[in-house]
Amino acid sequence: MKESGNFDLKSKLPLLKDIHLKDVSLKIKSKKESAQPAAEPEGETLQSRTSVWEVIRILGLAVYRLRALFMAIPVIYLALRMAAYNSEHLPLLVGLDLQSTGEFARTISRQTAVTMPLFLTGGCLVLMCFSRKTFYPWLISLFTLLIPVLLLVTNLYPA
Repeated sequence: MKESGNFDLKSKLPLLKDIHLKDVSLKIKSKKESAQPAAEPEGETLQSRTSVWEVIRILGLAVYRLRALFMAIPVIYLALRMAAYNSEHLPLLVGLDLQSTGEFARTISRQTAVTMPLFLTGGCLVLMCFSRKTFYPWLISLFTLLIPVLLLVTNLYPA
C-alpha cells in the first residue's frame, strides 16, 4: 500500500493529542477565571470578620480601661441612697459605741453620721480610680456601705 495516497492516522495522532490537551487546559483556565470573582466575596467576608473582631477588641479595651467607672457607679448610687435614707430616719443625735449598760459612749450629730460614711466611700472610690488593682479598693468601698446601715440599726434598736 502506498502511504502517500492513504491518510496516515498514526502520524497525525500526536497533533490531535496536543490540540486536545490545549482545549482541556483552556477549559480549566476559563473555569479558574470564572471562579475568581467568587473568591472576592470571601476576601470581603474575611475583611468584615477582621473588622468585627477589631471592633470587639476596641470595645473590650474601652471597658477594661473604664472598669473603675463601671464598678464605681453602683457604689455611688447606693451610697447616696443610704445617705438620703439615713438623713431622714436617724435621730438628731446618733450614738456610737454602745456600752453594756445600754448607753452610747459617744454621740455625734445626724449630719456627721450621714456625711462621714459618704466621704469614706468616696475616698475608697478615689483610691480605686488611681490604683492599678481596682478590685480591692472597690471591695473596701462596698464594706463602707455597711457603716450607714450599722449606724441606723444600732440607733433604732439599741438593746
